[in-house]
Amino acid sequence: MQLRTINVTRYILPLREGGSLPALAEGDDDFKYVLKFRGAGHGVKMLIGELIGGEIARALGFRTPELVFAFLDEAFGQSEADEEIQDLLKFSQGLNLAMHYLSGSITFDPVVTDVDARLASQIVWLDAFLTNVDRTFRNTNMLMWHQELWLIDHGASLYFHHAFTDPESHAKSPFAMIKDHVLLRQASELESVDAQFKAMLSDETLSKIVNLIPDDWLHWEESDLLPDEIRKVYVDFLKVRRDNSQLFIKQANDARAAL
Repeated sequence: MQLRTINVTRYILPLREGGSLPALAEGDDDFKYVLKFRGAGHGVKMLIGELIGGEIARALGFRTPELVFAFLDEAFGQSEADEEIQDLLKFSQGLNLAMHYLSGSITFDPVVTDVDARLASQIVWLDAFLTNVDRTFRNTNMLMWHQELWLIDHGASLYFHHAFTDPESHAKSPFAMIKDHVLLRQASELESVDAQFKAMLSDETLSKIVNLIPDDWLHWEESDLLPDEIRKVYVDFLKVRRDNSQLFIKQANDARAAL
């Protein structure tokens, strides 16, 4: 399991306001990408959440754009007139993360598009497992492309790593934020999805995904842990969370009952 690496050749435009300020960019393979910057917001931890979340979603069979490592040369962006963007590019030199741009896609609208109970349950399970706080009515982080549902933006996943204290306790948390999930009301098949997905996320699969994290993203000022030691924390977190999934399943079902 590995990701391609591209060189960013052109910054096209910022995609929205906000702390992360992702951009539409072009790579040296002539494809367009949504580029997430290590110099933005929560830095490399947001990229790690995006990487682990996106690749777990892919392993479970969801449609999600290809993720690539995106290298930003130190000379890139020096001609950028916007000072905020110039600073962002300056502090993002080196290895970033990008996802394939789905040209012509539209934002998922729950009022317009019905999602069946099985798929809704699968997505709710994924986000409860990842502790992803960012799939709400306000920001669905899903796209419709060629009449199919695609999942994007998992950078708000694994929020335990912002403190990185007592990961086992976080892994065993029920995740109360699932009450705000955009698809919770339709998610009536969580128990059967739970059995299916736990079988798919083997120890080997989880380890292979976590091992994709580059060493370059694992030198944290606030931690004395070595890159392999940090990876082990992530793997252990995901294993414990998978093995205690009944906690977040119950939380999600209780939240559904309260709707």
